Amino acid sequence: MAINNIYPQPRSTLATLYPGDELDDQRARYTELAACLDKHAPGGPAPVFISAPGRTELAGNHTDHNHGKVLAGSVTHDMVAAVRLREDNYITLVSRGYDDEFSVDVSSLTPVDAEKNSTEALLRGVADGFNKRGYAFGGFDACLESRVPVGSGLSSSAALEVLIGGIFNHLYNDNRINSVELAQIGQYAENTHFGKPCGLMDQLASAVGGIQYIDFADETNPAIEKISADFSSGEFVLVVVDSGGSHAGLSHEYAAIPTEMKAAANLLGAEVLGELDPLRVWPRMRELRSAHGDRAVLRTLHFFTENQRVEGMRHALREGNLERYLELVKQSGWSSSQCLQNIVPGSGGGQDQPVALALGASQVFFAQRGRGVCRIHGGGFAGTILAFVHEDDFNDYSDWMELYLEHGCVHELAIRPVGVTSVTVDA
Repeated sequence: MAINNIYPQPRSTLATLYPGDELDDQRARYTELAACLDKHAPGGPAPVFISAPGRTELAGNHTDHNHGKVLAGSVTHDMVAAVRLREDNYITLVSRGYDDEFSVDVSSLTPVDAEKNSTEALLRGVADGFNKRGYAFGGFDACLESRVPVGSGLSSSAALEVLIGGIFNHLYNDNRINSVELAQIGQYAENTHFGKPCGLMDQLASAVGGIQYIDFADETNPAIEKISADFSSGEFVLVVVDSGGSHAGLSHEYAAIPTEMKAAANLLGAEVLGELDPLRVWPRMRELRSAHGDRAVLRTLHFFTENQRVEGMRHALREGNLERYLELVKQSGWSSSQCLQNIVPGSGGGQDQPVALALGASQVFFAQRGRGVCRIHGGGFAGTILAFVHEDDFNDYSDWMELYLEHGCVHELAIRPVGVTSVTVDA
């Protein structure tokens, strides 16, 4: 089901975006952001509030870059900015609680080498993306606060890109740009200005909102279906566990996965694995093994079986069959570990294995309780794992994981129904 006109929610309330027990805290947060903006850029009308959520990968580990299928969801951990329009082309941005101010003149949209891997690169890059598509953009003042933890696997960079796009969309374009385009502009900014060759899943999840089935067969026009499912209504709690491992120095590990998958596709006459019928691939596995080695074969196996699992999870969620969904989560975790092999880095001498430790400790706990599943979350090798923990086990699971990892390593997630949006602070 292709949905080509998914527009951002033009306005949401706090009650729409956050669980009820958070409302007082969120009202205080928004009030403090308005005060921060008044201090940073005094004078002018009342601020506009824009929120963009973080995301969780529910299924489809390392499939998007080969035009595969994924399940993703936006979460209530978000970035919020209090914003005022400027009459020039300067963007100024501060983060509440920090002294640094980011300032960019978007009269110039050429990528700046010195800005790579910086907030300035994303501000300029999103403006450049708007310009290339013929949309309006310009200056604004903003005070931002993020509750999408950096390194949490919830994609803080994509949330920031989509937030910036949401600001331009609201201030300059009457919210007429659809969510898919906002996501694509964010991806463009990250690829060309920030300097990271990311896929599109993270930005789509943040821009569209809710639980989404996404088929990247046509990467320029992905097929998207929003799935009505609510994990909070069941007996299991959705969490991510921060292993404490750093992604620094692992770029070659991540790059090797799409490289090997695409090398396999090329040998079989395609650009990416998503263009191939798996029934025509299996008879040529010995040829592939001879040309590119065993790991490329295993990663090819993962791609095709993971695509099938995504379809199975999609149908399980549609039908409210959580038991079947969790069984497929477990299978996905096994495939990532044994076939995709993005659990333990190949370099480093094998001493540091934080993700493997988080998975192993979780599996011991779940085996003792007879319930619960886990899998890698996102790129792998470091960062986070995803787990479904029975609600009666949550506190014990958190205590158990803190025996191995850092205090506060377990983060409970809730799915947010909408993506990037302006926010009305209700009384």
